[in-house]
Amino acid sequence: MPYIALEDHLPGITGLLEYSKGTAQPIRDLTQFLLRGPSTLTEAERELIATVVSYGNECTFCTTAHTAAADLLSGESQTAEKVKQNIDTAPVSKKMKALLTIASLTRQSGKSVTSDIVQKAKDAGATDIEIHDTVLIAALFCLYNRYVDGLGTALPADPAYYNVLADRLVNHGYTRLPQGYNHLKK
Repeated sequence: MPYIALEDHLPGITGLLEYSKGTAQPIRDLTQFLLRGPSTLTEAERELIATVVSYGNECTFCTTAHTAAADLLSGESQTAEKVKQNIDTAPVSKKMKALLTIASLTRQSGKSVTSDIVQKAKDAGATDIEIHDTVLIAALFCLYNRYVDGLGTALPADPAYYNVLADRLVNHGYTRLPQGYNHLKK
């Protein structure tokens, strides 16, 4: 049960973003730009960054939501699962392995990211902006994970909710739905 009064029909981050629309808007804008804006990283790759960070932070809601989004974007469900289990053996490029490692280290502490791991990412083909965005996405999802779990948000009663959420994230992005979320009430 959430530690503050949130809408019952809005589990996880959605309830928090609806609770405080003023603080939600800049967070939504940044997330939309980083995960759906112009980038040399695919949307699926950026969702994998969110997935790895959320998984490492043990945030069930965010891990499940972003795994579902990554799966939908990539058209398969093996990569996200394998990335969560072991970045080094996951079926992603050397560049993505290095970037996911940077994301995982950022999750632990910004100071865990070293010049050696950044050089390894560059040697694998990562650009400065890709490294920058990886660190920023990782930091942003640390915020989300702590926000969701720090206020004890509810998990969806029906696990199928995550597929609906993934579809919304893929097809609408991270902006607030123009009609709001009352249609989700049962």
